[in-house]
Amino acid sequence: MSVLLKPVLYSYFRSSCSWRVRIALALKGIEYDLVPVNLIKDGGQQLGSDYRKVNPMQQVPALTIDGLKLSQSLAIIQYLDETRPTPRLLPQDPKKRAQVRMISDHIVSGIQPLQNLAVLKQVGEEKMVSWAQHYITRGFQALEQLLQDTAGKYCVEDEVSMADLCLVPQVYNAERFKVDLTPYPTITRINQALLELEAFKQAHPSRQPDTPPEMRA
Repeated sequence: MSVLLKPVLYSYFRSSCSWRVRIALALKGIEYDLVPVNLIKDGGQQLGSDYRKVNPMQQVPALTIDGLKLSQSLAIIQYLDETRPTPRLLPQDPKKRAQVRMISDHIVSGIQPLQNLAVLKQVGEEKMVSWAQHYITRGFQALEQLLQDTAGKYCVEDEVSMADLCLVPQVYNAERFKVDLTPYPTITRINQALLELEAFKQAHPSRQPDTPPEMRA
């Protein structure tokens, strides 16, 4: 008789991509074991040969589940939604589903990669903050406009979706880099509503096993 193994999430407490997946797992009530991968310690633990076997791109997150080894946060979230569809994170209605994917890709492809750790290291310490502020601001200007057509209580009407899982970590990054959020009232309102939900609280960087003591809630 086969033994069902608990999923294993390879994560870094402050990684936006890991955070999205943690929210999805929390929303769906999926228990998992967490393996911390420190992106800074030892020159970056994700760059070691052992972790390369888990994720050849040497990034977090990675998730082992159902005999699969998955990477890329949106691919993981969509797999979870297809195999464990309650609560649904991608709407059944094709128009709403397209809107959720559009907003998710806008953040995941158009904003976050331009201010992640690997890029900022190449930019250099002197330009790091101004670079991040520029690309977050540019992305938020477009995102605020997009949300005028899609938002209800959350990014796409009144149900939590994959788009919301992408939004919250990106707002956190904006605050880290001291981006003025005043021009983005819709983004701010949705983010505040989401942070009241228990799954989002559980997944927050301040509450992870690998969170440094000084950053714990």
